[in-house]
Amino acid sequence: MNRVLQSPIQFAAFLRPSQSLHFLRRMHITPIPLSWGESNNYAYLLVDEPTKNAWLIDSAFPKDVLSFLDTKKETFELKAIVNTHHHWDHAGGNKTFHKKFPDLPIIAGKDSELVTYTPSHQEVIDLGDNVSITALHTPCHTQDSICYYVKDSKTGEKAVFTGDTLFVSGCGRFFEGSAEQMDTALNKILAKLPKETVVYSGHDKTVLNNPAIAALEKLAQANEYTAGKSTIGDELEFNPFMRLSDPQVQKATGETDSIEVMAKLRQMKNNS
Repeated sequence: MNRVLQSPIQFAAFLRPSQSLHFLRRMHITPIPLSWGESNNYAYLLVDEPTKNAWLIDSAFPKDVLSFLDTKKETFELKAIVNTHHHWDHAGGNKTFHKKFPDLPIIAGKDSELVTYTPSHQEVIDLGDNVSITALHTPCHTQDSICYYVKDSKTGEKAVFTGDTLFVSGCGRFFEGSAEQMDTALNKILAKLPKETVVYSGHDKTVLNNPAIAALEKLAQANEYTAGKSTIGDELEFNPFMRLSDPQVQKATGETDSIEVMAKLRQMKNNS
């Protein structure tokens, strides 16, 4: 049986016309840019349209997030604060939001501050009538990293919040894990999601990743915010960390074993 989390907290919500943000109108995913020009973080508001139940994901900068939410007029009911991992630029708002909304659960990995619930790998949580979320444990960047795969049963829309595990044409540093763990996260877990699954990562690093690829350069130039502009299928086409058997990638790294290719790619990226 799927788990359903309840909370009485309500907000008023409205997306300003001047904000050039992409969102899914049915499943309603709103990227909230944070610390732009520095760490280029994203928080996300995920709403189940029929019930207006909502999750607030990676709301690390409370003043920015609350300021953004205060501009909204469309009603939604916040059900949980959610973290993809424990780093301060993703979970740093937990204390503030817990103080402001003490009845809200904090859903996250075991190392996030004030976490009240950690879903198991592949556990499904129902947000409302249409939207269900599957927790996918992807340890490497941190050992408590969790990606959240979202599906709207009514519209068939699919999305995944990847934190610092998967970026557009890139991946996070292996701070607490290994190349083997990142290979598992990217190529044995996320790569198995439907190709049309839209990717919402924790930072906007598109302009920094593989600038020689014309499609990426065009994407970065055409969009101030690239959250939700890439799919799992796209990443399988141009993300070198998900193309470990590609002859060009192997030639560039000088390795053929997939784990060694992953490790060398990360080393090359770290030194770039």
